[in-house]
Amino acid sequence: MRTYPYAFHVALDGNGLNGLEGRAGVCLFHYDPATGDHAYKITYFDGASGGHAPSVDPTRRIGFLGNTGQHLLFYDLTTLDEADRVSTLRFEVPDTTIKGSTHLVWLDDTQFITSIGEHLWKFDLNRLTKAETVAPHQLKLPHAMKTTASGRYIVYGGMDHPSRGEAREVGILDTLTGTVRRVELPTTCWHLVAHPVLDVFYAVSFRVHPGDGRDWAHWGMAWLRQYAYEIDAEDGQILRHWAADRDLPAHINSDVTISDTELIFCTGGSHTVVLVDLATMSHHRIIDEHPGILDGLSRSRESAATVIDTLARANVFNNSHLYADALRISRGALLDGIYATQLSADQSLLFTANRGQNHITIYDYPSLELRDRIVMPELQELDPRVGALADPRLGFHHSYLVSPPTPKTRDTEGQS
Repeated sequence: MRTYPYAFHVALDGNGLNGLEGRAGVCLFHYDPATGDHAYKITYFDGASGGHAPSVDPTRRIGFLGNTGQHLLFYDLTTLDEADRVSTLRFEVPDTTIKGSTHLVWLDDTQFITSIGEHLWKFDLNRLTKAETVAPHQLKLPHAMKTTASGRYIVYGGMDHPSRGEAREVGILDTLTGTVRRVELPTTCWHLVAHPVLDVFYAVSFRVHPGDGRDWAHWGMAWLRQYAYEIDAEDGQILRHWAADRDLPAHINSDVTISDTELIFCTGGSHTVVLVDLATMSHHRIIDEHPGILDGLSRSRESAATVIDTLARANVFNNSHLYADALRISRGALLDGIYATQLSADQSLLFTANRGQNHITIYDYPSLELRDRIVMPELQELDPRVGALADPRLGFHHSYLVSPPTPKTRDTEGQS
C-alpha cells in the first residue's frame, strides 16, 4: 500500500453553521509534496456529536477525536475505525451541553489530561473507565489545551459560558505542584499555542457579542479589534501583546500554530491565515482565502444554509448589529472560512482546511506560495441520506498534522 510523508487529521462536524451541535467525524488527508500525490479517507461516527479537535498519541498508534458531546472517542490512525469510546458523564455531569472534552494533552504514550465538568481529569488509554481528578480548572468553560516546552505547565483557553457569561481568562496547571492559576485577560481567548522552547504561550482573542445583549449561547461575531497575548506560564504575567484594528481580517480564529519566527492562526470568520512576527509582536502577514463574489454565488446551497442557520440564532430586529458585524467581518461572504492550519515539523509546508469552500490547501513556508489545492467530496457522496439540495460541506474544524520526524520535531497544535 502506498505510504505518504504527511498525514493531516481534520475533525469534522458536518454541514451547517453551528459545528458545536453537528456530526462527529475525521478526515485523514495524506500528502506527498515531492509528487503532489494525495489520498484521503473520511469517517463519521454514529452516536457521537460535535466533532471538534483531533489529536494523535506520541507513539502514533491511536487518534483522539475531541468533541462537545461528552464522549472520549478514539480511532485507529490507519483505518479510522472506532477504537474505543467512553461517556464522560460517568465521571462528572457538566452544567451545559457544549462543555465537552474538546481537547487533551498527552503526558506520555498512554496517559492524558482533559477537562470534564469543573475539573481537569487524568486518564490512561488502558483503563478509560478509571480516572482521577487533577484539580478544579477554575474557568467558566475550558477549551484548547497545550503543554509548554519544558512539559511542566499545561495551559488552556476558555470559552464564554451560556449562563455564566463572558470568559476573559486562561488557565495554567503546574504539573509539578498540582496548583492551578487563573489569568484574567481583556478578551476571551478560546485558542492558544505554546512557544517552541520557552515556558511561554500565546492566546488569541475570540470576540463575540451575546444575542439580545445577554444570550451567550447564541452569540454573533463582534467587529472589534483582535489581540494575541504572550504569557509567561510560570507566573501568569502578560509579557507582550499584539492588537489589530477591527478592519484587519483576523476574526474568529480556530487552529493556532507557531514557527521559529511567527505566531500563525487561521480565521473562520475572516477567511485568512494571520502570521504575526514573534520578534516584534507588531508586524504581520496574511494569506487570504476569501471566496469572492463569483465563488460565493456559485455556492448557493452553502450560502442558503448559512443564512438560515444565522436567522435561527437571533431575532433580526433586536440583533441587527450582529448581522451587520458578521457581514463586515466576512467581507460580504455568506460562507465561513479556514478552521484548520498546521505547519510541518521542518517548517517547510503550511496545511489549511477551508470549511466554507470545502478544500484543503498546502502552501510553501515561509514564502506562502500556493503549492497545491484539493477540492474535497461533497457530504452527499458519503451519506446518501443527505438531500441533493442540502449543504454539501464536510464541516472541517481543528486539525493535527503528523510529519516525518526531524531533529527539531515538536508538538504544538499538531506538528509531530
